[in-house]
Order: sequence, then structure tokens, then C-alpha cells
Amino acid sequence: MTAEANDVVSVSSAPARAMDGVRRLVRVLRSSNNESERQTGITAAQLFVLKGIAEHPGGSLRDVSARTLTTQSTASEVVARLVARGLVARGPAAGDRRRAVLSATPEGLRALRASDPPVQELLIAAIGQLPPVQQEAIAAGLTAWLEAAGFGELAPSMFFELEPRTNEARASERPRRVRAL
Repeated sequence: MTAEANDVVSVSSAPARAMDGVRRLVRVLRSSNNESERQTGITAAQLFVLKGIAEHPGGSLRDVSARTLTTQSTASEVVARLVARGLVARGPAAGDRRRAVLSATPEGLRALRASDPPVQELLIAAIGQLPPVQQEAIAAGLTAWLEAAGFGELAPSMFFELEPRTNEARASERPRRVRAL
């Protein structure tokens, strides 16, 4: 067998299927983000958060974080962008003025009506339909794969949503260089 023949990966191999799955996922996420920006002027991550706030008005940042399955810090950054754009209002809770509550503004509700459902919603619903053992296998497999590739320490963020970082944080989160495939 030649060296070239050894370099060919079977399209049915587990690594090839996994890479194809990641490619399809990234393609769907990118397409969804582009469509969201075209329809509403906001990212798919912002749309996802906005929809959760609109469906549960008066919730807290902690509630948003739980519904979007992300960290409170990440949710806070997205909410801040929505507030700055006038799509979400932040105000004191009626019973506890120290607690902030969130609600979609009329402009935020218009943006939601102009958009397709967030793809993140579809992905969360789909994984929720799988048996718990498959859900756990996906989570464990992705975690192990990222750790083996040296990306296990990267902080997760919402899809295609930029987060402000200090220079020190950017340097510590930069993935090590890998050869292009």
C-alpha cells in the first residue's frame, strides 16, 4: 500500500462521521446566524436570548442563563447587547427592588415576529428527545474529544457571539496552533 493510500480516510470511519457532523452543525449555526442578522439585525444568540426573555417576562439573568444552557456571565453579555439595542428592558423586581428583571420591549417583540425560530431551540429540543444514555454519551464524547484536542479549557460562549476580553484573557484562551486539515 502506498503512503497516499494510507492517508485516505474511509467516509464511514468514526472520525470522518464525527467531523462531518461537526461540519453540518457549524453550517447550520452559521446559516442560522446569517439569516437572523438578515431578518432582525441581531445575531442568532441574541435572538435565542430575546425569545427566552419574551416567553418568560419578569425573569432574572439567572433564569436566562438556565433557559439558554449557558453561564450567567455569557448570558449577561448578550442581555447587555439587547438592552443597549432597546430590545430588552431591565428593571427592578416588584417584590425586591435589588433584583433586576428582564422583559422584551415592543421593538424586541417586533424582531421576534420577523424571525424564524432560533436554531439553538431546535438543537436543545432534539437532544432532549434522545434517551438519557445517548444525551450523556454525546456530552461525554464531545468533552473528551475537545480535551484530547487541547481545547478543553476554552470557556464556552454562545454561538457566533463575541465576548469582550482583556488581552490577558485572550492570550490564555487562544487555542494552540494546529495543522490545517
